[in-house]
Amino acid sequence: MVQMGFYIDVAKCIGCKTCTIACKDKNDLEVGRNFRRVYDFEEGSFPKPSIYHLSISCNHCKDPKCVKNCPTTAIHKRAEDGVVVIDHDKCVGCKYCEWNCPYGAPQFSEELGKMTKCDTCLDLREKGEDPVCVSSCIMRAIEFGPIDELRAKYGTINEVKGMPSASITQPNIVIHM
Repeated sequence: MVQMGFYIDVAKCIGCKTCTIACKDKNDLEVGRNFRRVYDFEEGSFPKPSIYHLSISCNHCKDPKCVKNCPTTAIHKRAEDGVVVIDHDKCVGCKYCEWNCPYGAPQFSEELGKMTKCDTCLDLREKGEDPVCVSSCIMRAIEFGPIDELRAKYGTINEVKGMPSASITQPNIVIHM
């Protein structure tokens, strides 16, 4: 199996949130439900303050606690690419996956009464396109691909200050500061 993942270049990200808006638009998400979010981190003080932005969605973790703790096995990893998806025929909307994910990736849909989350834009990928967060990023700060290739190209950093420890779920994300 080729495990897919995201690369986020924090040095390039300007925090414009175009990725978040494009994702919301593509997935027709109402206010408050976000598959991708951009967090702002401020550090230091005058005369050396700094700020950086981190775009994050589901990390399609190696050890996803959402999968492990789903009582109906609705949430699972796809065998072909390791992407974590939800089977809505099995999901009962209990929110256990949301409570177990340290990144807050699963989002409850009031309309569906079920959980929803980033699926890496499977429909676009089937057409040979990138996930919409990648194609919409004006700074080209997000890439998507086999995580082994992303790690070989950019390194193995998968957490930054302010994020949950990567040891909890082993996220398939590479971050460049």
